[in-house]
Amino acid sequence: MLPNEEINTPRGPARIDTDLPAGLAAALLVLGHGAGGSVDAPDLLAVRDAAVAAGLAVVRVTQPYRVGGRRAPAPAGHLDEGWTAVLAALRDRHADVPTLLVGGRSSGARVACRTARAVGAAGVLALAFPLHPPGRPERSRAAELATGLPTLVVNGDRDPFGVPEPGPAVQVVTRPGETHDLRRDPGGTAVVVRDWLRAHGWTAD
Repeated sequence: MLPNEEINTPRGPARIDTDLPAGLAAALLVLGHGAGGSVDAPDLLAVRDAAVAAGLAVVRVTQPYRVGGRRAPAPAGHLDEGWTAVLAALRDRHADVPTLLVGGRSSGARVACRTARAVGAAGVLALAFPLHPPGRPERSRAAELATGLPTLVVNGDRDPFGVPEPGPAVQVVTRPGETHDLRRDPGGTAVVVRDWLRAHGWTAD
């Protein structure tokens, strides 16, 4: 892993943690964290390890509000603005990597979905996508998943935020016994992600 560093955005500095594969990267996977969480969440770390082993470069992005020490998330527009600025910098740094993939868990998955086309992503990984606030199924966020890009959703079957329905480009894998944190079997979640990456030709193996 490269030492973490900061990238300036219109919303303040964001922090990135970069892990590179042994050889040339087949793709660049950029991951965001949950609203009150960090990029060291078990599912994000497991996915990072599996993706790097499969030949991808992985960058985990800490949003400016978390770098600034706040737990309460910034408004959606601010999150998207900070994320988009980081992605622009990362594309310049990794210009030799042919494919950009974006994703994250919970709030980070929503940001990745909302901005995927604008940043030029080829696919989206949504871990613990929060379909609706707990107990409020009428406030669905399903429209955010409709990017038209290949999208993998991995949610627990006990997630109080709900489980999205699959769509034309959206594959949904429901993990038994898991809640919103996907902590019970992060390695199993990572295998699902690795297999999806391989199926789309985004790995080196």
